[in-house]
Amino acid sequence: MSKTKELSENAVLEIMARYDNDPQQLIAVLLDIQAASGRNYVDKQWAQLVSERLDVPLTKVYDVLTFYAMFSTEPRGACLIEICESAPCRFGCGAPNGAILRAQELVHWFESAAGIKIGETSADGKITLARTSCVGACDIGPVAKIGDEVFGNLDEEKVKELVKSCLQGNLKEAAPCQN
Repeated sequence: MSKTKELSENAVLEIMARYDNDPQQLIAVLLDIQAASGRNYVDKQWAQLVSERLDVPLTKVYDVLTFYAMFSTEPRGACLIEICESAPCRFGCGAPNGAILRAQELVHWFESAAGIKIGETSADGKITLARTSCVGACDIGPVAKIGDEVFGNLDEEKVKELVKSCLQGNLKEAAPCQN
């Protein structure tokens, strides 16, 4: 597995300080910790520290971490690729050139390009494939969400390019929400 940046206690304390150590900002704090982790997750030591410093019961911290799909308590890839499985994408939505594409085809393309299955992380820690609920982009389906960006009107070639961009660490060059 490739080296990822280690999150320090000071970095976590700084994140909480940006929110004035306000327990009402728990979700924002946890999102920032997860983003800063380098592996898209909140480690148990940081959950414990948040609990102590924000004076929030650890059970509530874990309630948030396990309830919301955007959080993980296990390391994930630097690129978390979430494939939409909402009804329009699952049962057939308008694909480029008027074809009907089902979510399973999209999943297959991502799995083939990344060399892993849904729910897995690549050995180099660069990519995790996951399913997600609707991301509100049915008009450009089929879609996948990578980080905060939504990529639409996907076909096999676009999927290969997205995976390649993730592997090379240059996803910012890929154009989200393409028509």
